[in-house]
Amino acid sequence: MIPLRDNIPSRTTPFVTYAVIAACAVVFFLQLGDERREEAGQPTITEQYSMIPARVTKPREPVEIPVDVELRHTRDGRVEQVLIRRPAAPPPIPAWLTLVTSMFLHGGWLHFIGNMWFLYIFGDNVEDRFGHVGYLLFYLLTGLVASLAHYATDPLSAVPSLGASGAIAGVMGGYLVLYPRAMVLTLVPIFFFIQIVVVPAAFFLIVWFAIQFFQGTLAITAMQQEGGGVAFWAHIGGFVAGVLGAGAGRLFGLVREPVTQRLPNADHMTHYRVRPRRGLFG
Repeated sequence: MIPLRDNIPSRTTPFVTYAVIAACAVVFFLQLGDERREEAGQPTITEQYSMIPARVTKPREPVEIPVDVELRHTRDGRVEQVLIRRPAAPPPIPAWLTLVTSMFLHGGWLHFIGNMWFLYIFGDNVEDRFGHVGYLLFYLLTGLVASLAHYATDPLSAVPSLGASGAIAGVMGGYLVLYPRAMVLTLVPIFFFIQIVVVPAAFFLIVWFAIQFFQGTLAITAMQQEGGGVAFWAHIGGFVAGVLGAGAGRLFGLVREPVTQRLPNADHMTHYRVRPRRGLFG
């Protein structure tokens, strides 16, 4: 399911959300030069600033990261996969800081665009409730919890972890608590057909979380930490941190009251009569 827009207008311009998107964009475009750096024998941005659990656990010891998979024939005629490793370039910062720097890196165009789109859809409304400074702290703290959750699943893993999705999962968890009755216009690909439907935001977010939890449990059960892929437990940790953080914010009066002006109903959204956003992307 791909969210297209929600029905909650913002009172203020989401400067922090836009700034995070801009920062991630600048870093991603710098990452595009990593292939050239690697060919020249220079350390890459991705390798230096990604969070490698083993490097955080033992910062003074060298870490060998998996870079490729090779198929080899065994003596009994079987074919097995063998990970090709090489030493990772040391980070120019303390290893524990990569828990934060990894939040601004991405592994490809789809990874980057998908994360930034989710942040654009849900971030402005959460920022509207927390205020700019409070939202920045909320974003960074939930992202840090997400990194720690991923780290806890295998502190000796040598697979680099990167991406803003853990922090964005925190934003989504906060959105669920702060806007439980919101509606989301959603694109749903069904085989060769594309449906655009309006669903409750709570349904969208809970289904998303359930998928992360199911996949994360499978990943741990199968012990696939060395294979790379999606850091599901970062998503889980970030989402739970967002739910708890937004809940605490409401309990202790740290968030503003919600917007009183709401769009009428789902029919208006399906006809695209949603109040237009201002700023980035129109």
